[in-house]
Amino acid sequence: MPPERLGCFELTKQLSKILFIHIKHSMPEIVKEIKEKRAEAQAEIADLGPPMPSGAGDKQHLLWTMITEFVQTFKN
Repeated sequence: MPPERLGCFELTKQLSKILFIHIKHSMPEIVKEIKEKRAEAQAEIADLGPPMPSGAGDKQHLLWTMITEFVQTFKN
């Protein structure tokens, strides 16, 4: 092996090159997996329904609506 290919600096350079190539080849699969996981998470969030209101008045209105619906269901 030639002396210019020996040493820590050369080893670091070669390993960095190998790592870069590996990352470059793996990136499309990683991006695809991230997109799939994101779509799954969005579907789960959509299944949960609309978010809870943030204001106190809105929360009170939501609670009142839920109670009213429960009472109507109980009467029927």
